[in-house]
Amino acid sequence: MAGARFGAGAPLTLTGLLGGSFNPAHGGHRRVTLFAMEALALEEVWWLVSPGNVLKPAAGMAPLPARLASAQQQSRRAPIRATAIERELGTRYTVDTLRALQRRYPRRRFVWLMGADNLAQFHRWKNWRQIARTMPIAVIARPGYDEAALASPAMAWLRRWRQRPGQFVSGAMRSAPALTILRFDPDPRSASAIRAADPDWADRIATASLRDPLTHRAMKRGAT
Repeated sequence: MAGARFGAGAPLTLTGLLGGSFNPAHGGHRRVTLFAMEALALEEVWWLVSPGNVLKPAAGMAPLPARLASAQQQSRRAPIRATAIERELGTRYTVDTLRALQRRYPRRRFVWLMGADNLAQFHRWKNWRQIARTMPIAVIARPGYDEAALASPAMAWLRRWRQRPGQFVSGAMRSAPALTILRFDPDPRSASAIRAADPDWADRIATASLRDPLTHRAMKRGAT
């Protein structure tokens, strides 16, 4: 798919956005991203490596350069760009980040990707309804969270805009709110299990030549 065309003018690049701590990034992130890309005909996905998640404790959170480096390692040789652009944008909340990205990249059509665990607590996010109105949302099923996600306050509100994946690709991406739920074979890997098995992983990851692929700026090891 060389470009997704929405109305007149040059084709828009259909781009998925997957936010998270990536503490660390792992093969499960890559696998689920590639699955979503194929299911939704996305041309590229950006991993938004968060400077800090307001819903997660700071204790145990590796420095941003280490998390970005782990994400870049996992995204090699794939149409995935791991970026810490939120740090440059100065945004703390997802709703502000998405608006800023739309302003900065008007020739891209964005789709917000998130796991079922995030849908289960989506109603706790700042201005979550506005996020849903900003761009289409694709939720990726995750073992142990599907029941809570489907019973969540956010799902009760979003249900009226739910589409099958085929409908979502062909028409619903033209406007938001729009929701689709993607299901595939579960992946048991998790960042918390990796940290438990290797709590010092961040000390060994190379960050000396780390550069953000969107901002093209060098990322210093001491950055947070």
